[in-house]
Amino acid sequence: MKDIQNREDVFLLVDTFYKVVREDALLGFVFNQIIQDWESHLEKITDFWETNLFVTIHKYQGNPLDVHVQVDEEVDNQIIQQHFSHWLLLWVNTIDSLFIGEKAQTAKMSARKMGTYLFIKIVENQAK
Repeated sequence: MKDIQNREDVFLLVDTFYKVVREDALLGFVFNQIIQDWESHLEKITDFWETNLFVTIHKYQGNPLDVHVQVDEEVDNQIIQQHFSHWLLLWVNTIDSLFIGEKAQTAKMSARKMGTYLFIKIVENQAK
């Protein structure tokens, strides 16, 4: 195995991950209900992770906080900590099945931090 080195590697990670998520008993309902255009979604998420992992590249334009709060609202505020924990487990397992190295570790750590922050924002919004 090798480390994540370029956009093609990031796309492989994202595409592989979402194939698992779409079939997942816990997470599939959220993603399959919300995402209508998977091709565009995969490109956007690839942009996000490419920007996250290769800080000299700035392709991602968006606000993940607002998007995730909106998604939670669209599924009647059903997103709970278990969803984020499970998402992270699937993400880490996907990375470990494909890559090894510094960027792979960064992708795992970034997802842990991001998942925590996104969940906090969702809980704050649910409490309103």
